[in-house]
Amino acid sequence: MSREEFENAAGEALDLVPSEFMNRLTNIAIVVEDEPGPDQPANLLGLYEGVPLPERTSDWGHPTFPDRITLFQAPLQRICRDVEELREQIAVTLIHEIGHYFGIDDDRLHELGWG
Repeated sequence: MSREEFENAAGEALDLVPSEFMNRLTNIAIVVEDEPGPDQPANLLGLYEGVPLPERTSDWGHPTFPDRITLFQAPLQRICRDVEELREQIAVTLIHEIGHYFGIDDDRLHELGWG
């Protein structure tokens, strides 16, 4: 699958993310990379980088750069049989990483079914 086809599938997956989550996101970029970095697990599907909302204090200002959610194309494609399953897995991955933005840890996300 080309990067363009993957990005189209990711765009369709964004429509599967509940609007109550999407409407509360501010200053966050969603990007696609081929593979996780050498210091990350090879099977990593997504990554949130930023300051979770609960950790922001009243004197916290908006940073120059937005928080970032990265989707890793190759690992996502490796675990999916077809485009429909890929869209669903991208949506789950996005919700998982958005959960980190809201300050939810991995254990709780797994309990909620977004692991």
